[in-house]
Amino acid sequence: MAKIDLNTDLGEGGDHDAALISVVTSCNIACGGHAGDVTSMRTALRRAKQNQVAAGAHPSFPDRENFGRTASTLSGQALVAELTRQLTTLNQIAAEEGVTLSHLKPHGALYNMAAKDRNLADQITEALLFIIPAASLVGPPDSELKRAADTKQIEFVAEGFADRAYEADGQLRERSQPGAVIHDANEQTQRALAIATAQQVTSFDGTRLALPVETLCVHGDTPAAFEAACKIKAAFEKTGISICAPY
Repeated sequence: MAKIDLNTDLGEGGDHDAALISVVTSCNIACGGHAGDVTSMRTALRRAKQNQVAAGAHPSFPDRENFGRTASTLSGQALVAELTRQLTTLNQIAAEEGVTLSHLKPHGALYNMAAKDRNLADQITEALLFIIPAASLVGPPDSELKRAADTKQIEFVAEGFADRAYEADGQLRERSQPGAVIHDANEQTQRALAIATAQQVTSFDGTRLALPVETLCVHGDTPAAFEAACKIKAAFEKTGISICAPY
C-alpha cells in the first residue's frame, strides 16, 4: 500500500489552524522568525498533541514584515544563532507541553534558498543538531538540504506541494509570478494524487517531472486550505493510500 504524510504550517496567524490540525498527520510550527509567539506556539503544540499529529519546527529568516518570503543575506554563524534562538524557544515550550519535536522544515525564502545553497543548508543542520538532534529535516528531493542531511546522518524527508506550481527545472515557481499558488481545491487534489501515486507532477509549462516525496504540504494561509486538505485526504483514502507521519 502506498503511504504519504500530509503536513501543514501552523501558528502563522491563519484562519484554518484549528480545522487543519484535525486532517493532517504532521505540522510545522512557526517559531518567531516570520510569525508566531509564545502563545501561538503553545496553542499549536497543544493542538498537535490532542490530535496525535507529529509536531515540528518551522524556523525562518527573521523577517516578520515580509512573512519570511523575501531573500535575505543572513548567513554563517549569525544565521545559526538566529535559528538556534527560534528552535530553543519552541523546544522549551514543547518540553513543557510533553511534546517531542519530530522534524524541522525551513520556511519560505530560507527553504528555497537552502535548497540550492549548501552553506545555508549546512547552517540549518548545525542548528538542528545543536537543539533537536533526533529530529528529521524536511525539504525538496534532490536538494542541498538533502545532501547536507545525508552528510551529517540526519534523516531526510522529501516534500512536495499540492498548492504550489513547479518550474520545468523542479524548483517552485516564484510567488510573484502568475499561477505560482494553486487555489482551486479540486486541482490541488488531482496534483496530490499524481504525486502520491505516480511520484510525478506537471510543471507550469506542462513538463512532467519526477517528484519522489514522503510528505505533501497544504499551506495553511491558502484560502481553500481546509477544503483542499479534506478533499485530498478523502481522495487518498478512496484510492487506498495510507496517510501517516514518517517520523
